[in-house]
Amino acid sequence: MTTTPAPKGVTAKSSNRPRMNIGRPLMYLGLIIAALFFLTPIYLLIITALKTPESIDLATTWQFPRIINWASFSEAWAKIGGNLGNSLFLAVTATLLSAVIGSLNGYALSKWKFRGANTLFALMLFGMFIPYQSVLIPLFEFVKSIGLYGSIWALVLAHVVYGLPITTLIFRNFYADVPDALIEAATIDGAGFWSIYSKVIFPISIPGFVVVIIWQFTQVWNEFLFAATLTSPSSQPVTYALSQLAGGQAVSWNLPMAGAILAALPTLLVYILLGRYFVRGLLAGSVKG
Repeated sequence: MTTTPAPKGVTAKSSNRPRMNIGRPLMYLGLIIAALFFLTPIYLLIITALKTPESIDLATTWQFPRIINWASFSEAWAKIGGNLGNSLFLAVTATLLSAVIGSLNGYALSKWKFRGANTLFALMLFGMFIPYQSVLIPLFEFVKSIGLYGSIWALVLAHVVYGLPITTLIFRNFYADVPDALIEAATIDGAGFWSIYSKVIFPISIPGFVVVIIWQFTQVWNEFLFAATLTSPSSQPVTYALSQLAGGQAVSWNLPMAGAILAALPTLLVYILLGRYFVRGLLAGSVKG
């Protein structure tokens, strides 16, 4: 009895059945579970905002409301609408100023080497690790001495100064990848510091500005300590106003939840519009050669 040899490249253990790769389904299952875990507080936030105060009960916390109460949003807007305007002015102004100044710092520290540049850069980065609480009293006295206490400009100044270390770091790393030959060619053509920045450096800085704008806008918008310390009621941002919505002994929880949703919309919109450029901007300048 003779046996027919197996074709070349086919072993006795081979099978026509396709292999089942369980790694990818498990990965997707894990991602779905993680997404549900992080979306659970958002679900609770939304359904509580849509309930009437009478229907908010611990026993029915997770139940979707039978009657949608849209009035929660109009009531919350009436209480914090002005504060939302203050936060928008604060976040836009402080973000743009810290981004432009940080861009100039990064440009100077990366392309215009001078004595003590590295020491200056290290001292600037040290500001990233100083907690707000440690400078609160000196900052309060300084803002009061220059006549800005109680105004929105006190917060703008505080956030611009506190934002400079991180914005300088991001732009310095970004500009480090710009060829020095480009700067040298512009210098030979007679361009100076400002001309090179405005005509050469600034036009290629869009990825860096996107990263800085998203980061700084979020930080400024969500800050609370300076808002509660340096401003008067007429200039307080929305983070402080939200804390007042939840004040008192009998809290209508639909109002703080609706106010939190309204307060989160601007930052959510920023991420929706610019989020796809965020990682691209972070990676810009990270790979050499």
